[in-house]
Amino acid sequence: MPRRTATMLASTLMLIALLCAGVLIKVPYAEMSPGPTVNTLGDHDGEPVLQISGHKTYPTTGHLNMTTVRVTGADYNMNLAEAVYGWLAHDNIVVPHETLYPDGKTEQQSSRENAEEFSQSQESAKVAALRQLKLPVQSQVVVSTVFKGDPAEGKLHAGDVIKKVDGKSVKEMTDVAKLVTRRKPGDSVTFTIVPVKEAATAEKAGKEPKRTEDIKITTKKADDSDRAVVGIQAGTDHTFPFTIDIKLADVGGPSAGLMFALGIVDKLTPDDLTGGEFVAGTGTIDDKGKVGPIGGIEMKTVGARQKGAEYFLTPKGNCGAAASDVPDGLTLVEVDTIADAVKSLKKIREGDTADLPRCTAG
Repeated sequence: MPRRTATMLASTLMLIALLCAGVLIKVPYAEMSPGPTVNTLGDHDGEPVLQISGHKTYPTTGHLNMTTVRVTGADYNMNLAEAVYGWLAHDNIVVPHETLYPDGKTEQQSSRENAEEFSQSQESAKVAALRQLKLPVQSQVVVSTVFKGDPAEGKLHAGDVIKKVDGKSVKEMTDVAKLVTRRKPGDSVTFTIVPVKEAATAEKAGKEPKRTEDIKITTKKADDSDRAVVGIQAGTDHTFPFTIDIKLADVGGPSAGLMFALGIVDKLTPDDLTGGEFVAGTGTIDDKGKVGPIGGIEMKTVGARQKGAEYFLTPKGNCGAAASDVPDGLTLVEVDTIADAVKSLKKIREGDTADLPRCTAG
């Protein structure tokens, strides 16, 4: 066999071997890529994303798009060839598997956690939007979860309204832990509550509940420290003056909070927030309107620009990373609160964009 032919044959066989190895060798990585983006002012799967009844709404134009990231599943075993392709591709990111699924978290566990965070983000978006508009929102601290086998089991129940702990009024859900941990493990702590059935009956009738109960619970030592605990998770329950429904399935995590809140504000005010412009964005939001950072910001800006966005509302904590690689034609606008976002949208619709708070790399 001529030397040249033999060399070519050997090279071909080597290439085939490398390709086979790339496919067969599994690596502990996962991939992130741009996911779907949905206009919170529009329809999705044939129905409006935001549905408001019991209050006057106004026509809207333009886009306020929430953005997502598509990730490989917890049970998916990426091979070496896929990892190399992902590292080379501009619109994808390959990260260690544990970054997306820490502590061996399964896909089912991750999905359940994402669904819970998504539900909470919708609730916080409603609160933040109504407070931005100075509309009344009633809030109360409730028992969110009672942990099995802990002292509170059988004494407190999910949905019970917590009015006081050891005689001190509870205003925020964080007050509960602060008051309980003033005790030592083994001490008794007294919860003044409105039982869940009583609270539900009063809410349905539009009245304040009249009956409270004092529940005495003996604390125990926390599993991870010397703190006193009773074995509950406190939460916040809100009562809104009218109905706001967010209809969007197959999305998880808390990162759509800001865009949901802005969509609600837009529908409840006569001013058109976007002026017809295509604005996308991301960010968690809390009940007070504070915007928090999220993961996968680079993927979200790419997905937004591919869809047609010209402006991207970016959490302050993500600005540095996002500005390091900005898609052509996309302006990154830094936001720290919902009020910041509303002010920037006013500048965008009025064409006063020279003054926008833009993200800078660093």
